[in-house]
Amino acid sequence: MENVYSAEAGKTECSRDAMNAAQRAVKRLLDIVFSLVGLVLLSPAFLIIYIMLKRQKNGPAIFSQERIGYGGRPFTIYKFRTMSGEEDGPRLVAKCDEANSTKTERFLREHHLDELPQLWNVLKGDMSFVGPRPERKYYIDQIMERDSNYELIYQMRPGLTSEATLYNGYTDSMEKMLKRLRMDVHYLENRSLRLDFSIIMRTVASIVSGRKF
Repeated sequence: MENVYSAEAGKTECSRDAMNAAQRAVKRLLDIVFSLVGLVLLSPAFLIIYIMLKRQKNGPAIFSQERIGYGGRPFTIYKFRTMSGEEDGPRLVAKCDEANSTKTERFLREHHLDELPQLWNVLKGDMSFVGPRPERKYYIDQIMERDSNYELIYQMRPGLTSEATLYNGYTDSMEKMLKRLRMDVHYLENRSLRLDFSIIMRTVASIVSGRKF
């Protein structure tokens, strides 16, 4: 797959990144430290969830899918499997199979525990804690037909959370995808370590309070 953006050209005249090189280096260092700590401390939870999902015999416990990330490069994202597949082609939001979905699967998804394996993506450098949600090329092509600003997203590593994730919800329509793009570009133009910390704290508060997002 050809890159639609060159990572080496990340800081060109068209770059709108508010973070300088030093801030991006600190951001990456914090990603490494906290993802590694998270993987170690949460390893018992990983094991318990994995065993519970395997015992249900609804397919592999770990779900993987190709997404497009930093520099327009594809990478494999990992999640605990809690939803039906996409046998009929890509969907904006994969719908839970109500006939087979269990309480465990719904609980994991509602509390975002299905995304814990993405800590591995953060550690590897595929993702960051804060950044735009990674999308599939199938939908990126459709977004690009409407707004070429999506190329700006490739200046950032995708993230586990973002302001768009918190306030735009699941992107179950093209209108929401375009709104998410505008919010992600706004983040790019204003991001800082302080803003990242604020987004993480708001995400934690939302998860603890049980607010859907």
